[in-house]
Amino acid sequence: MYNGNLYTLIPLEDFKALLGVDDREDKLARFCLVTSTFSIEQYCKRRLLRKKHFEVIPFYSDLILPLKEYPVTKVLALYANGEIVEPEFYGVIPDCGTIEDLPFSLTLSPALLRYRGLSAVKVVYWAGYAVGKIPADLASACLELAAWNLNRYKGRRIGMTGNIRGAGKEGEHFEMSMPENVRTLLEPYRRRVI
Repeated sequence: MYNGNLYTLIPLEDFKALLGVDDREDKLARFCLVTSTFSIEQYCKRRLLRKKHFEVIPFYSDLILPLKEYPVTKVLALYANGEIVEPEFYGVIPDCGTIEDLPFSLTLSPALLRYRGLSAVKVVYWAGYAVGKIPADLASACLELAAWNLNRYKGRRIGMTGNIRGAGKEGEHFEMSMPENVRTLLEPYRRRVI
């Protein structure tokens, strides 16, 4: 039995218990969970599990700078011209630690405008959902997709559609896209690209 950390939105033991997967299929269950998590992050166009991010943000004298990842749980450091900026000279909107699923912004003190030649700031921060604090609909989407993939790998006829001529046995073909119910669950977490 594998006890290492997996990059997944739901624990392996919960997945196995809910689906009745025994230890002989442990490797396949781990594979389905990890690939489902990566597929979900790719579909949502952002990282969802808690991770440390390093971001260089161009500075054009604007004191509110958007961060790419969210929700932000903690800003570890901010650098301007290679020097560390003290925490009293910056903040985060909304406050760090909230699990609001909306983009966060870094607010800078007007004192940073005194830096000569400041063209970018570097920020190091934790963002994403911690294990055990994954929203229920996101965990459900991972469970649904992993179960769908597990059934596909076991040879069950999940994702098969019919009535297409010349597309396989008795006019059936294999549907490779993500199930519609999973897409519906993920819609609130999807990054909007303008």
